[in-house]
Amino acid sequence: MAELIAPTVRLRESWLRSRDEWGSGVHQDGAGLRPGDDVDSPDGFAAWVRRLLSESDPAAPPPEGWVRCTYWWIVADDEVLGAIALRHELNDFLLEAGGHIGYGVRPSARRRGLASFALGRVLPHAAELGLTRVLLTCRVDNEGSRRTIERHGGELEDIRDTDLGRLRRYWITLAGG
Repeated sequence: MAELIAPTVRLRESWLRSRDEWGSGVHQDGAGLRPGDDVDSPDGFAAWVRRLLSESDPAAPPPEGWVRCTYWWIVADDEVLGAIALRHELNDFLLEAGGHIGYGVRPSARRRGLASFALGRVLPHAAELGLTRVLLTCRVDNEGSRRTIERHGGELEDIRDTDLGRLRRYWITLAGG
């Protein structure tokens, strides 16, 4: 049974297996992995996990150009299957291309409904932050993500060319919004 958990050093080996499945250096939506993050060494991995956890802390200002963000890993039986991130607000880049929520599921775990499961669990957290609607984007050719977003009430605003490629931009109105 899948669950969402906060990033933890306890699952380092599992996370590395997931990363290797994506491919080293490949962008993983929702993971919070940035160029220069050292996840291969135990100390580097621990520092990365600390950064992910600190980015949701209202007392810690986000790095310049970034917004506060909460990360979860999608896990089943201590195996990391994916990640999802909730950005607490939008900056210009996120409004154009990134959105409030980003998620990714490792290739071997796709087509099991994990992205839909994770999105359904994160939307109430967005409402708790006071958001009345959230923006999600996906590549125009990503049918699985399109269906996931639409299944959760996503309404297509537009399709546009962005720094991340040609994207569908959807808004989901949250309960009470």
